[in-house]
Amino acid sequence: MQVIHANQALTPDGWQADLEVMIGRDGRIVQIGPVSQTPTHRTALLLPAPLNLHSHAFQRAMAGLTEARGPDPRDSFWSWRRLMYKFLDQLTPEDVEAIAGLVFMEMLEAGYGAVAEFHYLHHDVGGRPYGTLAEMSERIVAASAQAGIGLTLLPVHYQYGGCDLRALNGGQKRFGNDPDRFLRLHADAADIIARSFADNAIGMAPHSLRAVDPAGLHAILTEARSGPIHMHLAEQVAEVDEVLAHLGARPTEWLLRNHPVDAQWCLIHCTQMTEAETTALARTGAVAGLCPITESSLGDGIFNGTRYLGAGGTIGFGSDSNIHITLFDELKTLEYSQRLRDRSRAALAMPDRSTGRVLHDAATRGGAQAGGRDTGRIAVGALADLVGLDDDNEWLCNRPGDTALDSLIFGGRGQSCIRDVWSAGRHVVTNGRHVRRDAIVDRYKLTMTRLETDI
Repeated sequence: MQVIHANQALTPDGWQADLEVMIGRDGRIVQIGPVSQTPTHRTALLLPAPLNLHSHAFQRAMAGLTEARGPDPRDSFWSWRRLMYKFLDQLTPEDVEAIAGLVFMEMLEAGYGAVAEFHYLHHDVGGRPYGTLAEMSERIVAASAQAGIGLTLLPVHYQYGGCDLRALNGGQKRFGNDPDRFLRLHADAADIIARSFADNAIGMAPHSLRAVDPAGLHAILTEARSGPIHMHLAEQVAEVDEVLAHLGARPTEWLLRNHPVDAQWCLIHCTQMTEAETTALARTGAVAGLCPITESSLGDGIFNGTRYLGAGGTIGFGSDSNIHITLFDELKTLEYSQRLRDRSRAALAMPDRSTGRVLHDAATRGGAQAGGRDTGRIAVGALADLVGLDDDNEWLCNRPGDTALDSLIFGGRGQSCIRDVWSAGRHVVTNGRHVRRDAIVDRYKLTMTRLETDI
């Protein structure tokens, strides 16, 4: 048993002072109440730790390598993608495991309690399957075990280079499967997950309407009877134009017309939706998976958060390309994008909740739903994904309640306040530092010395 004493904690019933949270051996919260016994841990501020709902772990190794302008003055997402394909052709399974281990460690130190890995790097260079079809999935699971992070694995189906059904080429070949082979890979990955942490889960991810045709999408969705379904949707203007030209409708319009989208779904980015599409998607109960730092880095556009939340929609947050893994800055970047677009302030705040509270509540609720994980709240029976923070410093100054959240998110130094993180009761960050940081970083640095970074 672990017993946490918190000076203040955010629960489903609001802020509570001098709270005791007991974690059972199964990683779930077994008791909450007034302070009654000697704690194993003390913290000033205790929050539910959100699930990071969208990650491509291997892209972390590219951070800082794509910021020079190429020969094309119209450098864009599409030129970045070409560089990404060139880089990934170097990666071995051992490299991917080392990179993912660092990524998952950094997520925990940033205050995430779990991750949904949108995993599409399946095969060897040229698209040759490994002897074990789900070799790369096994490496992702191994990396999550080393870091101690809860994992929802999302094997990705990626079949074509575009809506015209052109063949995959270059680095894309490492992603590719036909529906039958993808379902075999998915079944093998499910077996790997079943042998990992008891709190881990598996879902399914058709990559996008560009990479999966209607027949392939139907084929794999017939097998998606449980677990979350994630898909990139309406990220880029060129994507919208391509889908419209080949499928006769814009991406969001086509998906809602052809599939029963509901709370099982998480649609990633959604930065290129009309107001009508935004409202319609919000009403399905699906999560809009937002990655504001990556969306800013790639010039994707601005998600219409005010309209989506105003229509009752659910959002969550992910670190996507992992160029900068910082939970509080993801939340701030979404809010600031709304302010810049509308020339407003406190754009997402509610009459009864501050901006920071709205953002944090959204991150915990949406992350739990998107990951199919019983988390996101400090409540009896929930998985103990928790973050403990220090507030006796120059950034929080012992502020209470929502004001503390606003200071964490908008003060610029929130991550410096993190002292402890638990993932399903695994106490993986202490004194602001991951318990296996040195070994994980050393392995990552060794990997990076071998990789060619001039891309």
